[in-house]
Amino acid sequence: MRDADESQVRQLVREALERALGPERDPAPAAARAGAGTRAARRVALGADHGGFALKEILKRAIVEELGWDVHDCGTHSADPVDYPDLAAAVAREVASGRCAMGIVVDAAGIGSTMAANKVPGVRCALVHDDVTAVNAREHNDANVMALGARVVNRGLATRLARLFLTTPFAGGRHERRVQKITALERGR
Repeated sequence: MRDADESQVRQLVREALERALGPERDPAPAAARAGAGTRAARRVALGADHGGFALKEILKRAIVEELGWDVHDCGTHSADPVDYPDLAAAVAREVASGRCAMGIVVDAAGIGSTMAANKVPGVRCALVHDDVTAVNAREHNDANVMALGARVVNRGLATRLARLFLTTPFAGGRHERRVQKITALERGR
């Protein structure tokens, strides 16, 4: 390996990452949905309570370094106890306002943050725990916030799920009608 130049090393690292995390998808569809050319198009709001703090930090680094997205860190910024609804709401508001295209919330199980984020109008938060739920949340439900449980998914899986979630486009078509029905329920119809 001493004789390998930097480009060969980078290629080997890319291949290893792809084997571990799955193939990289084109993030353009998600960016286009959020408004191509805007700063928010490739910006993700990220938040966690104390139970998800360590995983949030790993995801933040991976999203910036591997996907090239901007991250708006909504906190928490330490492992000191905080209330997950506050952090989930902060992420959800960034997404609902359009300041961020997507959001990710992390707590111990992911359940409470999912419930809290879904109380913010305009947010469709999906609790994700494997590749199928990550892809389905985007393709079928046009989820704009993903929740993870730090005690449920390990850091390698969480990184792969973030990549899948942020780069999988909404399929539209027959799913569009169903997402509109979810929005109508949110508006009390």
